[in-house]
Amino acid sequence: MKNGTEKTYFRNGELATAGKYANGKRTGVWKFYLRSGQLRASGKFANGKLTGPWKWYRESGKLMQSGSFQDNKQNGIWKRYNKNGALYDMGRYINGKRTGPWKSFDLKGKLTRTKIYPKPA
Repeated sequence: MKNGTEKTYFRNGELATAGKYANGKRTGVWKFYLRSGQLRASGKFANGKLTGPWKWYRESGKLMQSGSFQDNKQNGIWKRYNKNGALYDMGRYINGKRTGPWKSFDLKGKLTRTKIYPKPA
């Protein structure tokens, strides 16, 4: 059973993952990297499940998306971004399902569409 800090590496020697295990399950902050060494994603685990805020990045280092998890399910406001860094869309998740208004934007940040999703049962 894994316990303590763990780091894994790509064949080219670059860091691939870094985090901690407790009783064989991921816990605390974990970071995931691209082969280039650029940070790909970071966030927390609790008892092996994704929890709290997470962020994903592009190869360029720009933010690709951000949002939160609760018990391994998407929960709360999520935002996705275009390659140029402009907001692409945003909306809310409840228990892993889109709910309420989701807004989409063009490359200049102008609202182009709003779609309403039903509240999950």
